[in-house]
Amino acid sequence: MGQRLRYTIPNSFTAISLLLGVASIVTGQTGNLELAGWMIVWCGLLDVMDGVAARMLNATSDFGAEFDSMADLIAFGVAPAILMLQVGLDVGGILLFSPAFWVLLSAVGVFVLCGAMRLARFNLHTNDPPAGWFTGIPITGAGGGLVGTTCIILVKYEEIAEVMPLHAYLPVFLFVLALGMISRIRFPKATVRDNKLINGFQAVNVAATYYCGITRSFPEYLFFMALFLLVAGIIAGRISSREALEA
Repeated sequence: MGQRLRYTIPNSFTAISLLLGVASIVTGQTGNLELAGWMIVWCGLLDVMDGVAARMLNATSDFGAEFDSMADLIAFGVAPAILMLQVGLDVGGILLFSPAFWVLLSAVGVFVLCGAMRLARFNLHTNDPPAGWFTGIPITGAGGGLVGTTCIILVKYEEIAEVMPLHAYLPVFLFVLALGMISRIRFPKATVRDNKLINGFQAVNVAATYYCGITRSFPEYLFFMALFLLVAGIIAGRISSREALEA
């Protein structure tokens, strides 16, 4: 395989992910909020594929890393944040230019800003954690795994807005995830580990995630699994940090 083709394959996945992020923004603005949410999920599937392709083809490069970060900012930062704003307006009943609108808009801005800072810090490799760990919640998990699936569920079950004050919950949700991205929390990478049980769980979860994404089904599974992985990852990170201090 030619050297140029080797690098083109993973970068093509990245390019499609970026374009899907843009498509999600446009689709959400036209009113098809559920499809816009699924497009963000598809970006997550492509994000996995570009990394796997780069490693399998030995095609990692500085350009690929920077390009991937730019795509991630659009697909998992800007797109889900704008979609959340649109869901707040259309589903949550937030009035345009009302105080609740400005609060949610501020949360959207902070989420995108913290996502950009998280990616910049990752690219600079500052305060590198041990192998197999991230510093801070990955933007893919925050934007794609949680915000994107939350939007799909809120559109699917519009009655949630009748029992939950979304004008209060949505900004808090975005603020918490934003702070998590720029925090110093150790967060485990999804990689092959020594524990066969963990490896088996990861394999089954990846297969289930691709099935849900491709068939546009069971967004509830995607949301609760993302939430479980977030909580479990934070707990594992705290344990790892404590063990490192005691060593």
